[in-house]
Amino acid sequence: MDNYVEMCSYELNEDCSRIPEGSRIITSDDVFDFMLNLRALNEGIDSKREELFEEYLDAKYSKFKFKSMEDYDQLKKVTQARSKTQSSYVKNNLMGNVREHSNGESAFMYFTETIKDNALYLLDEPENSLSIPRQLELLKFLEDSARFFGCQFVISTHSPFLLSMKGAKIYDMDENPVDIKKWTELNNVRQMYEFFKKHEGEFD
Repeated sequence: MDNYVEMCSYELNEDCSRIPEGSRIITSDDVFDFMLNLRALNEGIDSKREELFEEYLDAKYSKFKFKSMEDYDQLKKVTQARSKTQSSYVKNNLMGNVREHSNGESAFMYFTETIKDNALYLLDEPENSLSIPRQLELLKFLEDSARFFGCQFVISTHSPFLLSMKGAKIYDMDENPVDIKKWTELNNVRQMYEFFKKHEGEFD
């Protein structure tokens, strides 16, 4: 890999004296870390919710007596518990779960929150964790980001949906030397086409 990288080079066009600020590489690990962080945060919130359920019951049915200002916080809890339902008490004392999304939805959200205007992004198999509908949504988002918001993308992908991106220049890395092809000419896309063509009658 080191030898390969040493042979690689790039040139900036006349309008760009440096790589745009905010440019970055986005790998599958970045997306997975984001999803795991969300999951851990939600699990923490769920655990706190259980504690608040118990706190509500203790406060509502306790025989608490206010004796000094040191008891003020507890007095507020008891007053609040006795004036609210359990669900409203918990809601008022706890932020809602950060998300109620599937992994695919969270992965898609990561891209839409991370990709900003006028930057260069290197995406490593962004289709991971994405269902076909989500891949199509990502395709539209990337096309719009490039067309309207000045983004440029270099994408490593096997997804026929992302490969079909309008205006994409596709390098077939399985060829030696590397060749530029239409997405419909790529071997894995042709294999998928032939598979579905073979089973075409089953869709009728």
